[in-house]
Amino acid sequence: MNGEKQTDRRGFLADGARVAGVVSAGVLGGFLAGRRGQAEENRWQIDPDKCVGCGNCATHCVLDESAVKCVQCFDMCGFCNRCTGYYTLDGLDSRDTAAEDLLCPTEAIIRTFVEGKAGQNFYEYTIDTDACIGCALCVKGCALMNGSLYLQVMQDRCVNCNECAIAVACPSDAFVNVSSDKPYRLKRVALGVMRQKAGKADKAAQKLIDQVQADE
Repeated sequence: MNGEKQTDRRGFLADGARVAGVVSAGVLGGFLAGRRGQAEENRWQIDPDKCVGCGNCATHCVLDESAVKCVQCFDMCGFCNRCTGYYTLDGLDSRDTAAEDLLCPTEAIIRTFVEGKAGQNFYEYTIDTDACIGCALCVKGCALMNGSLYLQVMQDRCVNCNECAIAVACPSDAFVNVSSDKPYRLKRVALGVMRQKAGKADKAAQKLIDQVQADE
């Protein structure tokens, strides 16, 4: 596969710091930027448990490039070769990386070979947030499997309109106002996984839970 870099999968899974990848480097960077720039006001965010991946986020933002981007929850990802968030249905059969076999129209999903084990290959899927347009095609595809890909409003891009045009167009009321101190949402399943890890004295998981706590 072109551009695929071999890495030790066990290194990914064993490294506690990887837990921070649950909201991706881009999300965490935006989170920190949001904390610095918007200390008191509420912010717009997507409840990933309500999002239906309709695609409106890509077309209704007032910005030329939507502030909504896909993020990856590594703790939920299966690192599969046959990834339904990466491939079209035809691509799942061919498992070719030609553009016509990939779901993402902007090639924003970066696939990196991790390891081959027991006759299977495993890959890490990360998001190039600069290339992502928030179309949610990968989110809907991933929902057929583990659902580790989901959308979030990048707080370092969002201009925090009083009336968010995407929120108005959202068919599932997934857009919510959240505190600027905790401007990102985790899926409830992801939160459960992280709490299990924190229960095993995973300090990285507990730190992230403290920073990016989902409201319950």
